[in-house]
Amino acid sequence: MAVLLVVLAVVVLLGLWGVGIYNNLVKLRNNRENAFANIDVQLKQRHDLVQQLVATVKGYADHEKEVLTRVTEARAAAMNATTINDKIQAENALTSALSGLKVAIEAYPDLKANQNFLQLQTEIADIENKLAAVRRFFNTATRELNNAVQTFPSNIFAGLFGFHKEPMFEVTKEERADLDKAPEIKF
Repeated sequence: MAVLLVVLAVVVLLGLWGVGIYNNLVKLRNNRENAFANIDVQLKQRHDLVQQLVATVKGYADHEKEVLTRVTEARAAAMNATTINDKIQAENALTSALSGLKVAIEAYPDLKANQNFLQLQTEIADIENKLAAVRRFFNTATRELNNAVQTFPSNIFAGLFGFHKEPMFEVTKEERADLDKAPEIKF
C-alpha cells in the first residue's frame, strides 16, 4: 500500500511539473504575441504617416514615381500581411523602401524646408524610435520562448504540444549591408 502511495505521489508530482512547463510555454507564446500586437500599433501609425509623407513628396517629386510606387506597394503589402512572419518580412521591405525615399528626398531642398514635410519627418522619426523599442521587446519575448522551446526538459513538452522556435524581427541582408557602411555626412 505504501509503495502504491509513493508511486501515485510521484505520478502526481510529475503531472504537476508537466502542467507547469506547459503553462510556462503558453505564457511565453502569449507574451510574444502581445509584444507583436504592440508593434502592430506602431506600424498602423507608421502606415498612416507614410501615406501622408508620400502625398507631400508627390507634390515635389512627380518624376520619382518608381521610388514612390515602391513605398506605396510596400506599405500596402505591410498592411495586408496577416501572420507575424509575413508582417516581419513586409515591414522589412517597407523599411527598405523608405530608405530609398530618403535618398530621393535629398534632391529637393525646397521640400526639406516645407513645414508639413518637416513635421511628418519628425513624426516618422518618433514612430521609428518607438518601433525600435517595441521590436526589442518582441525579440526579447521571442528569445525567451525560443529558449524554453529548445532547452531541456521543456523542449520535450514543446515538441509534444507543437511549440517551435519562432523567428526574430531582424534586419534584412539588404539593410545589414547599409548598416555596415559608414554614414555619409553632408553640409
